[in-house]
Amino acid sequence: MPFGVMGGHYQAAGHAHFLSHVLDLGLDVQQAADAPRTFAFQNVLQIETTLPDGQRSELARRGHVIEAVETPLGGCQAIFVDHDRGVMFGASDHRKDGLAFAA
Repeated sequence: MPFGVMGGHYQAAGHAHFLSHVLDLGLDVQQAADAPRTFAFQNVLQIETTLPDGQRSELARRGHVIEAVETPLGGCQAIFVDHDRGVMFGASDHRKDGLAFAA
């Protein structure tokens, strides 16, 4: 049964996913917010439908039980402060309403 996860179960995984995309993969905050998401819950790997087919196939080949979910996995608004340049960068997730605002 597909369901959307926000807060609760998904929150820590969502934060780690976002930070890994910024810190490990070098994406900017908007790219990290836009990236397709996955979430392992109750022995099922839920994937957003935007995850490329090749990645889906590889995850299934590795033994994951895959469930494509239509509802978004989390949501994000973020602000990155670049102290060296004295600027802020904002990101707002297409999955939900909202915006990033810094003053």
